[in-house]
Amino acid sequence: MNAGRTARDRARAELTQEIKNEARRQLAVDGAQKLSLRSVARELGMVSSALYRYFPSRDELLTALIIDAYNALGEAAETAVASGSPRERWRRACHAVRDWARANPHEYALIYGSPIPGYVAPQDTVVSAARVPLAMVGILREVELKPVFDGPPLTGGLAGQLRVLGVQIAPELSPETLNRLLVVWTQLFGMISFELFGQLVGSVDPADEFFDHTVGQFCDFVGLPVTS
Repeated sequence: MNAGRTARDRARAELTQEIKNEARRQLAVDGAQKLSLRSVARELGMVSSALYRYFPSRDELLTALIIDAYNALGEAAETAVASGSPRERWRRACHAVRDWARANPHEYALIYGSPIPGYVAPQDTVVSAARVPLAMVGILREVELKPVFDGPPLTGGLAGQLRVLGVQIAPELSPETLNRLLVVWTQLFGMISFELFGQLVGSVDPADEFFDHTVGQFCDFVGLPVTS
């Protein structure tokens, strides 16, 4: 009986993966807005009612794809920061994020592109979405930071927001440090989005040297030592 349940579980897992793979294929062709359970079922030779037993709605299928994408991106960043000096690990993390985005542009667009009309991401996505910034937080926690740019003082409202964030992810980091992390995090993904969506054409395209140079500035901005 246990063997039977294991076989059923394995078959269900395999079909679930097939459904998600077909959904990803359709994302690449038609985009997330046109994704439907009926079209996925049709391509897999299934009746819609059978597919609903795996994903009761389009939104649940989208959520599964989004979580998979965040986890794949998070794993790439976490692998990149596994060894080396803090500065080396930071640079590797940034390059790993870019490499994953370039290899998986449609999945990147799913999580960092335009919002999908009618879809609201549930809390289920939060843990996976936090993997990249938490990998970067882990580097900042290990060294004495010496930023090269002081910057203006934080306003009261922003400082309060950052203190709340610090309690959640890194109580030992100052609000100023967390602000620098947020600046770099948003600039990193903004830079990657500009590249993927063609906004650098005619300027710094190909963007390899621009990206690498800017990542070095990120290291200076957050205060990572040159050697450690």
